[in-house]
Amino acid sequence: MISNLSRRDFFKASGALVLAVALPEVRAQGGATLEPNAFVRIGTDNTVTVIVKHLEMGQGTYTGLPTLVAEELDADWSQMRVEGAPADAKRYNNLFWGEAQGTGGSTALANSYEQLRKAGATARAMLVGAAAERWRVPASEITVTKGLVEHRKSKKRAKFGELAAAAATQVVPADVPLKDAKDFVYIGKAAPTRMDAQAKSTGSALFTQDVKLPGMLTAVVLHPPRFGAKLARFDAAKAKEIRGVLDVVAFSTPATNGVAVLAKDYWTAKRGRDALVAEWDETAALRLGSAEIMAEYKRLAVTPGTAAHKQGDVEAALGGAAKRLEAAYEFPFLAHASMEPMNCVVALGPQGCEVWNGEQFQTVDQMVLGQLLDLRPEQVKLNMLYAGGSFGRRANPHSDYLLEAAAIAKAIEGRAPVKLVWGREDDMRAGYYRPMYYHALEAGLDSQGGLIAWRHTIVGQSILTGTAFESMLVKNGVDETSVEGAANLPYAIPNRLLELHSPKLAVPVQWWRSVGSTHTAFATECFLDEVARAAGKDPLALRRALLREHPRHLAALELAAKQAGWGKPLPKDRARGIAVHESFNTAVAQVVEISRRKDAFHIDRVVCAVDCGVAVNPHIVAMQMESGIGYGLSAALTGAITLKEGVVEQSNFHDYPVLRMNQAPRIEVHIVPSSAKPTGVGEPGTPVVAPALANALLALNGQPVRALPLAGQGISFA
Repeated sequence: MISNLSRRDFFKASGALVLAVALPEVRAQGGATLEPNAFVRIGTDNTVTVIVKHLEMGQGTYTGLPTLVAEELDADWSQMRVEGAPADAKRYNNLFWGEAQGTGGSTALANSYEQLRKAGATARAMLVGAAAERWRVPASEITVTKGLVEHRKSKKRAKFGELAAAAATQVVPADVPLKDAKDFVYIGKAAPTRMDAQAKSTGSALFTQDVKLPGMLTAVVLHPPRFGAKLARFDAAKAKEIRGVLDVVAFSTPATNGVAVLAKDYWTAKRGRDALVAEWDETAALRLGSAEIMAEYKRLAVTPGTAAHKQGDVEAALGGAAKRLEAAYEFPFLAHASMEPMNCVVALGPQGCEVWNGEQFQTVDQMVLGQLLDLRPEQVKLNMLYAGGSFGRRANPHSDYLLEAAAIAKAIEGRAPVKLVWGREDDMRAGYYRPMYYHALEAGLDSQGGLIAWRHTIVGQSILTGTAFESMLVKNGVDETSVEGAANLPYAIPNRLLELHSPKLAVPVQWWRSVGSTHTAFATECFLDEVARAAGKDPLALRRALLREHPRHLAALELAAKQAGWGKPLPKDRARGIAVHESFNTAVAQVVEISRRKDAFHIDRVVCAVDCGVAVNPHIVAMQMESGIGYGLSAALTGAITLKEGVVEQSNFHDYPVLRMNQAPRIEVHIVPSSAKPTGVGEPGTPVVAPALANALLALNGQPVRALPLAGQGISFA
């Protein structure tokens, strides 16, 4: 059961200290509470609830953000609680995104770092003020330790809950000092437990599939077999013959169209969907296969593209080079393949629309759903539940699966709440994907083997064209997400040119964990190893020389190399590969150690070094690096969505396999010490492992890896 008691009513009943910390503006409401849309709530039961504005999808947000509050509040970890924030961009906006609420780009902790520390410090100051008034002692003589407010001279003490109501009447301080790093109790250390651990272990954590509303119907959709196709007609007779099928409706939205079968349960609805007969208008449908698309990309790559970065004179430098090298790299479409496929619950009513799901893109989803349903954005209420992974998929700029659920609910005239459920096959075949890409690179070396020229051409679909983000992030025809990681290449190369082609296809694409760096890191880091080989230089030594102006990259590189034993001899049939890359302001270096065993290779060890600023919770940093490495290895070894005559060939994990336990290497994560503000860790571990692995293969057998996945090149891993 889901209780929708309003936050204001809850506060009135609780007698709690509640802080509205839409900082820097903090205002008191009066009475026993402060403003209701709050980040911090201290109850009379002594609990401290942190209202978290970012989705918890496994990355540790529900632990990392409460850590910031607990630190400055000097709370005991056992009294900390967490609650997902409502959709309210004015109070819960992502500070890196302006007036927009959402989770992505590895920004959750980074944008909240000072905001939530101030929230905790403000609450602490008000508790201390209330205690000082009650005990008639100077506030400067009061200490707070592990949730206990004390005046040691008079031996008076109180728990937070005992002071909550009185603290709520305090004037909210305009500014509060934050702790010095040397005084941190929680930040930089592992939290005793993850906030979501118990709920997920006991099954009490609420995911979309757990939502049950009175009269709710489950919808399963028949999608077009080819992208760009439109429903022409359908016959529901056989579907309606299945006992339990209650309705069959067609729908169309700006992002999708199809036929939905509704029943009381998923399996009945699925059987009905599978029995449908439909005809599709494929006049505008994509009919190309992956090989044909890649052939067109290769043709484009030899023509002039749009300049994304230019310095020096590449043509002249290449013309005068003592040695020139060329390489090209191919990357397939990739599915997000999160544990929880797309799903959503929508209820339409006279006052608007209410949604339950693993909500990642509140502001965009409110706007797009409002447009579909002719509602104001604030009439679209979003309930943020847990999500079983996302990797970018739930932050869809077109709100595709939410629109689908809302359109189905609208088609049945709001008679019942609708739970849309995608099966794994829908998740694989109905879009959206990491785009397919082709990279062509050329380098010039001088007579001493110095790298003097670098030309790089990228061909692939734009993620942002046609979305609300195009005006901000597509500049002079260049989609920033297509070239990130290549446009800001850290290596000191005097002459460099990066060009981009963004062909248009009907294949739906969007960001995928670490976005552009998923392909740019591979192309640049693998080509750099080929350059090192041609110049007769050690790959680590070459990188050291070229990173002289980037100390964070260099520090991560040196740490990974040291911990991996780079340069120490290895037995026969073993090799190491190295790579370093920055994404989302985090520098990550990795060394992959492999061995050859009969007809297959084995990944024995991955050593990862990360500079993410202050590591708020080192265990979560390590978990996210491990997660990113596993995700990156899955794509590198076997990940590929392929098209045949416009139809997606993959359907489930039997033909889109992910990393298996017997393939998983030993992973070591080392964190570069830093006092800088934290940067993101949810995504930056993913791009680096594939090029490090490919470079290990190059070192072992002398053959460069020019395409992914490795399984498609006949390279097998046991």
